[in-house]
Amino acid sequence: MSHTFNFKEGELLLIDKPLHWTSFQVVNKIKHALKKAEGKIKVGHAGTLDPLATGLLLIGTGKMTKELQHLQGLEKEYTGVFMLGKTTPSFDGETEVNAEFETAHISEQQILDTAKQFMGAQTQLPPMHSAVQVDGKRLYKLARAGKEIELTPRPIHIYAFEITKIEMPEIHFRVQCSKGTYIRSLAKDFGAALQSGAYLYGLCRTSIGEYLLKDADSLEDFLKKISPMPLPS
Repeated sequence: MSHTFNFKEGELLLIDKPLHWTSFQVVNKIKHALKKAEGKIKVGHAGTLDPLATGLLLIGTGKMTKELQHLQGLEKEYTGVFMLGKTTPSFDGETEVNAEFETAHISEQQILDTAKQFMGAQTQLPPMHSAVQVDGKRLYKLARAGKEIELTPRPIHIYAFEITKIEMPEIHFRVQCSKGTYIRSLAKDFGAALQSGAYLYGLCRTSIGEYLLKDADSLEDFLKKISPMPLPS
């Protein structure tokens, strides 16, 4: 057991969330490993990542769980890929393509100009397939039950929106944004602004405030640090 950790007193862990894992599954895996190593310890996370996203997850243990609400409000940075010309109900690859659109009319300059239109303070509709609560119920549960709810736009701020590479129909980007920004919704709105469609094809969270993905441990490496025996998968 590393002497540098004091999980009961409180630690802030930087973890690179694996693809296909939910944020909750990562927290549970760490909680289980800590329980085996040190006994029951409170564990929580700040800022949920979708299963199809990778990148920085801030996880607090012990007294540090009280700081998570503050950390959740920090500015975030993402890199990723939009897939132009297609949409899905979840606005990402979790659901099947439900419509296809023309992309032949879209120039590289239009793509660059459209990104500029999304800068600054604005409102955004969250995806139906999200953890936002309406009347105490998660939207994704209502979506899976086939229920349509009239959603309220939420205030967000996009501080930077850079197109880093264009390989039609894939658009690579970097976004810095406020708490509550859905990059999946940005993908959908970006496609619509180009008189086409788009969904989020790949996403990685690279920072939360001053905390950087490059300083994070993989989940596998972190579990090795706290357990002398390999854990069952």
